[in-house]
Amino acid sequence: MPLNRDQVLQEAMRLVDDDGLDALSLRTLAARLGVQAPTLYWHVKNKAALVDALADAIMDEAIGAAPAPASDAREWLLAALGQLRAALLRHRDGARIVAGARYSMRRGDFSELAMATLVEHGMDLHHARLLVLAGERYTVGWVLEEQSPAPDPPDFDIDALRARFPVVTRGVTEYFSVGRTADDLYRDAARLVLHLPDES
Repeated sequence: MPLNRDQVLQEAMRLVDDDGLDALSLRTLAARLGVQAPTLYWHVKNKAALVDALADAIMDEAIGAAPAPASDAREWLLAALGQLRAALLRHRDGARIVAGARYSMRRGDFSELAMATLVEHGMDLHHARLLVLAGERYTVGWVLEEQSPAPDPPDFDIDALRARFPVVTRGVTEYFSVGRTADDLYRDAARLVLHLPDES
């Protein structure tokens, strides 16, 4: 059976999930598919187009999981951004893929859906654009940090750190001391970005 574009993209995503975005090349992908690299040019014209297609696939997941419209559009946007974060986290280097995709039409579709939802609920177009842009960039940037490889821990003197950063360490300790998680931290900070009331 001849190779098709869907097979190429599915194997490219598996390659990235297995080995990371830095391992992705048309030569490596062709080897995994058992074909010569020039065969892939029938389906993707270059690596940049391949990354755009992978970003589209990730955004498909986010859009497909977007919640039904709700009475509070900002709460809806928070939930939609949560689904975007989940889609990015499902794939190794998901945030790098989406951040590096310059012509992802599905990323545009996400923005269109989000802005249209806000406008339909009475927000003016200018504020809807800025709010969606802030929410998307906040979420992608947040996951970029979450997915960054953790370096070897330095040999810090904990007491010296507490003495140098007393307010920061107290704030971090108090926040997590009641059982909050990294997911809570994302949502609580997102609520500030979206001008939603604090629920903590």
